[in-house]
Amino acid sequence: MSVVGAQPFIKPMQPSPSVSPGIQRRHTLPASEFRPLNTQDAISVFEIEREAFISVSGECPLHLDEVRHFLTLCPELSMGWFEEGRLVAFIIGSLWDQDRLSTEALTLHKPCGSTVHIHILAVHRTFRQQGKGPILMWRYLQYLRCLPSVRRAVLMCEDFLIPFYRKSGFKVLGRCAITVANLTFTEMWYPISGHAYMRRNSEAIRFPQHPLTLPLTKTDEHADV
Repeated sequence: MSVVGAQPFIKPMQPSPSVSPGIQRRHTLPASEFRPLNTQDAISVFEIEREAFISVSGECPLHLDEVRHFLTLCPELSMGWFEEGRLVAFIIGSLWDQDRLSTEALTLHKPCGSTVHIHILAVHRTFRQQGKGPILMWRYLQYLRCLPSVRRAVLMCEDFLIPFYRKSGFKVLGRCAITVANLTFTEMWYPISGHAYMRRNSEAIRFPQHPLTLPLTKTDEHADV
């Protein structure tokens, strides 16, 4: 999937000048980086997912081979939040070409689709209750606005998560046709329209062919959990 449409909104990160160890700055904030995931991130992704979901629902949205599957087919539809090189939160998505989700949507990527199916959003247990989930979702949805073929995002969730996604702007579509074991889900959607605006002090997102970074803003720091 082409991401050419995203380029006018981003600025390549300039290489940092070499600094003598004796004059390096101290007391700096931990570096945050947002970038697409790749297959080398798969194990870290699955470890966070397993801890987050098994204890709550007993089921993982994606197994390890499925994580690798989507990060091979459509890495540009994933986003990881790294702090000092450590994965702390992530989203994995793929393209879908129908109005509603079906069982096939759990494993397929439809390159000609205009709907992004968000399979999973998860945050490392050490970094929960810090507002990272909503921040990452906001960043992801803004990024999707840069992709000219994308018209909406959809996801399925258990009912107790509906208020969480509503805060990010998602609306209820109705009961989802998919069931997993004894679990049922609600399908939600978010319209993708217009162009992404990037804050003036933002450097940008790191895309696969273009090393870029996107620093935090004051708005992000005060987002709700």
